[in-house]
Amino acid sequence: MSHYKPIEQSFKVAYEYKLHFTENIFSLHNPLFKDIIKGYNNKGDVKVLFVIDSGVLACHPNLKADITSYCTQNSSAIHLTEQLVIAGGEQCKNDYHNVERILNAVNDNRICRHSFVVAIGGGAIIDMVGYAAAIAHRGVKLIRIPTTVLSQNDSAVGVKNSFNILGKKNFLGTFAPAYAIINDSNFLTTLEQRDWISGIAEAVKVALIKDAVFFDFIEENSALFQARDMESMEYLIYRCAEMHMEHIAQGGDPFESGSSRPLDFGHWAAHKLEYMTNYQLRHGEAVAIGMALDLVYAHFVGLISKETLDRILKVLEHIGFDLHIPIQKDSDLEDLLNGIQEFREHLGGELTITLISKIGAKHDVHEIDISTMEKAIVWINEMYKPKVSHTTC
Repeated sequence: MSHYKPIEQSFKVAYEYKLHFTENIFSLHNPLFKDIIKGYNNKGDVKVLFVIDSGVLACHPNLKADITSYCTQNSSAIHLTEQLVIAGGEQCKNDYHNVERILNAVNDNRICRHSFVVAIGGGAIIDMVGYAAAIAHRGVKLIRIPTTVLSQNDSAVGVKNSFNILGKKNFLGTFAPAYAIINDSNFLTTLEQRDWISGIAEAVKVALIKDAVFFDFIEENSALFQARDMESMEYLIYRCAEMHMEHIAQGGDPFESGSSRPLDFGHWAAHKLEYMTNYQLRHGEAVAIGMALDLVYAHFVGLISKETLDRILKVLEHIGFDLHIPIQKDSDLEDLLNGIQEFREHLGGELTITLISKIGAKHDVHEIDISTMEKAIVWINEMYKPKVSHTTC
């Protein structure tokens, strides 16, 4: 038996990252992107590799030319290496060839840890590019330019990057804060209505678990959101992102080492439904359904009143969400309920599902009564008949 004592040390690493708000980021008259690069290295010639969501490029066909012009005008600060275009949507996180394309581009362009990878697109592209950037050279610098409501107010704001594998959403992933996030409201103008509405689910989520006043704002402006009022949406994105960042910085568990994950309210069912519908459901659409399900369950177990439940469901309806749960047979029901155990396995530790005890107050539970959850599923689907067909697997 060794007589040497254990050697023990502890250390802390301070992380800083900024969320910027702008319009037309690559306009030749907009200095923000150049200033962010120069803020890191004022000596110039910083290599930048762009990865662009093909869906964004289809809606903004001049984007590549604008980036080239911008980088040319600011060539003393920015060394443009390549603009890689990858098909976006959740499917991009299912094909590892996409990760390999980014790693090859990092290698071919000699992108180092003092260079930047810039991801432009929806939440899925942001996730996947972030994962590739985090594993290349053990982490190259990342700038996120999210282009959807959901990515601007939620997914791109966090410190997580991920890839889907083994039939499970986000099974591979890293915690790696971006160097900066840039929200450009111009990208929102070309969103499909589904994508415009979808991201509002994450704002409803954070309001329900953290801020009753913010929920009042969402409730009062639900018709404006439906009508694509930009001023209302910009505030919704700002407040939602602000609370998300406050949670990461001040919540005490930014890298989720514990068992509680309140920002995933409604997500155990959402993640499973996305997979079961082969990702035909948008993430936000699935989160809206997942929240509705957990809210009905919370009412059934006596956590919230029927009045509170009806009020929240009415807001989700007014925004435009289809709350029908896309299951067609008994095996689908069983498959969905298996999502509870898969959610526990993904996080580890004891099962922790976030519910609410009132609007603005989260309430964690560590066990779910399966028969009551089944009743909640039946109740939802009796209340909401299918509007859109989402194929289950």
